[in-house]
Amino acid sequence: MSTSTTNQAFESPIPEGLPIPNRKVIRSWIEPFANKQTVKAITLLVVDIIIWLALIAGTVLIENLFIKIVLGNVAGFWIGRLFILGHDACHQSYTPHRELNKVLGRIAFFPSLTPFSLWEVGHNVVHHGQTNLKGFDFVWAPASVEEFNKMPVWRQNLERLYRSGWGPVFYYLIEIWWNKMYFPTKKNMPSTRKIFFKDSCLVSVFGAVWIGVLCYAAYATNQSFFTTLICGFVIPYLFWNGMIGWVVYVHHTHTSVSWYDNKSEWMKAQPFVSTTVHLTFKRNFGATMHHIMEHTAHHVDMGVPLYHLQEAQAKLETLLPGRIIVQPFTWKWYFETAKLCKLYDFKNKYWLDFNGNKTAESIQVIPSP
Repeated sequence: MSTSTTNQAFESPIPEGLPIPNRKVIRSWIEPFANKQTVKAITLLVVDIIIWLALIAGTVLIENLFIKIVLGNVAGFWIGRLFILGHDACHQSYTPHRELNKVLGRIAFFPSLTPFSLWEVGHNVVHHGQTNLKGFDFVWAPASVEEFNKMPVWRQNLERLYRSGWGPVFYYLIEIWWNKMYFPTKKNMPSTRKIFFKDSCLVSVFGAVWIGVLCYAAYATNQSFFTTLICGFVIPYLFWNGMIGWVVYVHHTHTSVSWYDNKSEWMKAQPFVSTTVHLTFKRNFGATMHHIMEHTAHHVDMGVPLYHLQEAQAKLETLLPGRIIVQPFTWKWYFETAKLCKLYDFKNKYWLDFNGNKTAESIQVIPSP
């Protein structure tokens, strides 16, 4: 029997209570959605760049301070949209052309000041290769009670801030961008490559030009340098950090999502399906974030471009009914999750509060054969 015939045989819904097929079979389901389109990809990037530049210009040209602040926040959201495009390019899923993806990805990453090569290692290799495996995947990895109790008081307070529901902006800015992405030390990035340094310099030059242009604009329009920089740089950049910190949190933190500290157990649990959350929104709001919230499909096959994720996610949820975590978004749900998901019992698969009390029990995944 051919491989295609075998895969077709698996293309019928798998009831709850049965093991999930291996990743090769699951990927075969959404492989048809992995076709990439160069013109569409470039068009998306050009349009988002133009809109972002217009928003930044608006923070300078419009006199009303309230509108300046609003535009600064929207510009921060647009940095997030550009970053999502760069994220696809970094996965080589944006266009069919490898070198073009590297160029487009670096351009899309400029406003977020993200070094392309460092993100590629930290995200593609570490996060996607070892999703929710403690000791490898460092993104929003929860501490155990024992680990938390051994932390100095200042670090415990920082963890409390990060997981308060109000902390994603601080978490991403400090733990991810500053520690892992921007000229990281050997402690935070043991392996070193010349391209890491070059990419960090590249985004530094972009940041300097961005600030320099704003300063010149403030001088030319006889405005406050302070107000211009706050509205045109600080607010957009902080909004972006809060946005990405929140996005990566809700992608993999949920009362039903398990974390692992044993690689063998982790591999048997099909982590590419069981450790991700599909967050849904009213009024198709997810489309404004280039469908990055259709996250299970993305983890099953990073080759599916963002402009096909919606169809790929629907296919997975049809064939694995009740097996993929689909969470309708509300702020009440989000802050309740932040309240419940503080620490983690890796042995028993329980979420805990900071006092070590059990708050929620993760789903126990039936191992694949």
